[in-house]
Amino acid sequence: MPSRPAGPTTPNAAVTETTTVNTIDTDEAGLAALRVPRDDLLLERADGPDRFVLGEGPFEHYERTLAVEPLDDGGVRVVETIRWKLAIPVWEPLFRPLLASMARRSEPPAPADPEHPPEAPWWSPPDRLDARASAMLSRLCVISMVAGYLGTLITQTITFAADEFGASSSAQGDTLSAVRIGVLLSLLLSFMADRQGRRRLVKVSAVGGIVMAAAGALAPNLFVLGVTQTFSRGFSAALALLLAVIAAEEMPAGARAYAASVLTMTAALGGGAAVALVSLADLAPWAWRIVYVAPLLVLPAVLAVHRDVPESRRYVRPHAKAHMGGHRARLALLATAAFLGLLFFAPVTQFQNDFLRDEHGFAAWQITIFTMATATPGGIGVIVGGRLADTRGRKLVGAVGTIGGAALMVLTYQVGGSWIWLTAVFGSIIGAVTVPALAVYGPELFPTALRARANGWIAVAGVAGSATGLRFAGRMRDHFDSYGPAIAMLAVGPLLVAVLVITLYPETAHLELEELNPEDRLPSPTSGFGAI
Repeated sequence: MPSRPAGPTTPNAAVTETTTVNTIDTDEAGLAALRVPRDDLLLERADGPDRFVLGEGPFEHYERTLAVEPLDDGGVRVVETIRWKLAIPVWEPLFRPLLASMARRSEPPAPADPEHPPEAPWWSPPDRLDARASAMLSRLCVISMVAGYLGTLITQTITFAADEFGASSSAQGDTLSAVRIGVLLSLLLSFMADRQGRRRLVKVSAVGGIVMAAAGALAPNLFVLGVTQTFSRGFSAALALLLAVIAAEEMPAGARAYAASVLTMTAALGGGAAVALVSLADLAPWAWRIVYVAPLLVLPAVLAVHRDVPESRRYVRPHAKAHMGGHRARLALLATAAFLGLLFFAPVTQFQNDFLRDEHGFAAWQITIFTMATATPGGIGVIVGGRLADTRGRKLVGAVGTIGGAALMVLTYQVGGSWIWLTAVFGSIIGAVTVPALAVYGPELFPTALRARANGWIAVAGVAGSATGLRFAGRMRDHFDSYGPAIAMLAVGPLLVAVLVITLYPETAHLELEELNPEDRLPSPTSGFGAI
């Protein structure tokens, strides 16, 4: 039967609530379909005649009501009113139009098909989030931007700092390698997080990282800059680690890779802010120091967001003590993969600016454009990788992304002209597919009592790999007068990672953390995630 277009969606600024009104002319079958509780991004629960409220979903408030009026032709006119408020703090303006589009309709929904249940929208996780998980992930993403910014600082600025201090490529490689010792600080913080909780250590890491980064702006030489960055990177590494652990402990089984993907994207957004500020480095020999002071401006906002982050619910829930002895095989596997992966990826990313300046004559503003233009499309890979890892499994996605991304990154260091841009763009996209697929293994494969410290040890192994790769690449650059040969030789690392993933990694998709770690199972019938 004919139907009217959906009514407008208007926000109520006083309570940040959105109201969607749909007017639908239909028949009795259509009315029956409208009276079926929704089961897609949210799960409705009937609450009286023609009234439905939130059963589960990423909303602070949700209500749908139907007003039915008979028509002369035997049909009915249904006025469907939906009032909703998202539980997505900070990022709500990005998602409100998407939810408003889902709420608008001019005809009844199609009858449910048990063999083909409705799929979650492409921009949401495959598994439905509740209000707490949604709000928690949103706030973690804000803090993740800080971790991404702090983790990018020395990479983006060392070539300019080295110019002011008169340091060689080998000195840069040694400095980038030496600051990795800050991982010992992140390891200490991860041990504390398993004993004292994740929330408190997130605050310590964020504040410590920002303050020590700002101290680097006063560095009189490359050595002092390296010392301040050792502490700053230690704090930022701990921050990124703890955010990943909290996200894994909050998310349902079908949303952990999704959480890893959005944390990766927001960290990249923070790193992009550092890249954008690096364009100021050509203003004066000292102008690179501006990038180190900037995080102080956002510290109050970070503290405000942190106040609303509760302790991880899996950490709060009673969980058994565990010893690392029973998990050494998993730890050795993931640590080896981290070493081999960062043996290659650390030099590729951290020598990029020096490669572009010295071998291709890029100015600071050109480096900024190149980095943003080639790295931003990586967001496509992160989104695709996160969804595929949650729906199809981690192993194949991780292996293919690792090999394909590494091959294209090697080519970037061998070619010239427009080929540099093309290989960097596609390398960024394909390489990013692997990030959410493999990043979730660290938090997934260890029980709550060991989760942070195990990931701390994995980070140590990764840093050892990155330090080895950086020292090797720096010296080979001085030997060959080019980064190309060193990067090609180091590509053996990701190839071996792909072999480990295919042959030895377990498949963890669709499994709750308690299934992967029996120590965390409660001795009651309600020990699953829903009982948390």
